[in-house]
Amino acid sequence: MAITKARVPNVASLVIRHGLLMREAFSVAHTDMAHWFPGHMARGLKKMQTKLKSVDCVIEVHDARIPVSGRNPQFEKRLGLTTLKPHLLVLNKMDLIDMSNKNRIMRYYADQGINNIIFTNCKKPDSKGIKSIIPKVSKLIRESERFNRSEEASYQLMVIGIPNVGKSSLINALRAKHLRRGKATLVGGIPGITQSVLERIKVYEDPTVYLLDTPGVMVPKIKSVEMGLKLALAATIKDHLVGEIDITDYLLYKLNYAGRHSYVDYLKVDEPTDNIQQLLKLSAVRHSWIKKIRDHRGMTEVPDTLLSAGKFLKGFRTGAFGTIILDDIPDPLQK
Repeated sequence: MAITKARVPNVASLVIRHGLLMREAFSVAHTDMAHWFPGHMARGLKKMQTKLKSVDCVIEVHDARIPVSGRNPQFEKRLGLTTLKPHLLVLNKMDLIDMSNKNRIMRYYADQGINNIIFTNCKKPDSKGIKSIIPKVSKLIRESERFNRSEEASYQLMVIGIPNVGKSSLINALRAKHLRRGKATLVGGIPGITQSVLERIKVYEDPTVYLLDTPGVMVPKIKSVEMGLKLALAATIKDHLVGEIDITDYLLYKLNYAGRHSYVDYLKVDEPTDNIQQLLKLSAVRHSWIKKIRDHRGMTEVPDTLLSAGKFLKGFRTGAFGTIILDDIPDPLQK
């Protein structure tokens, strides 16, 4: 995936926001729409379909920072969410968003016919969101037609979502909460850790509840460069496929636009800026992050801006710059 954009904004597009002269909008150069649908994702989706008959409810996990961007329409098309099986949408990483947006998000989904939603922080198994999942799912199953599974005393759930939104973390949190057991599935900070539909994982005793972990399946076509950058910021796409400098430039724009200048202290620079190269270079110098390169003069030491970019991204992903939602959420009440 290659995402390119104009490095230098047109002077006419500059505006003063929160005391900083910055881009009025994040402009991008013309580029082909991004595609990122590895073979194991296509295979994983097919395998989910074959398992669907043995499933009582589908739990879809998504990143609350991108409530609009990136939900895979293939799930509805291929798995029949909201039509074939009871469906629960879990918006994870709620600790990283401003929860004053909760009602707006709920209205946005209700307008699409999605009313069963729970906000969670899977890092806290004893949190209200995690505690409410099994009771909610049990209620949905009891009120549904189980068809070929009507004689089964146990419940089987399938956990789906795009990469790195917290599917495996949810399973582990449910086990920790209800069974007081350790991790049953690998968790990582990069997309693509789970690449196969696993065997059943027990998460609850009475009734007996099993979960199927599944690989993250990205949308087959990313509709715009900005959507791709949001997905990359949320770490659902591997950084190198988009480019760390491009991702951090978008992050810088979003923080400046919102008047969030806490990155100044975090990166040890003097003041806010709208120039990503300047920011990353100065931060590398302040941290003594140097790399050696070979040029016509031989070996030369230069600031390691890629290392600065990595630190900048880590700051956002761990909440160092405060709670933030990357999407503009349409409100049905304002139509």
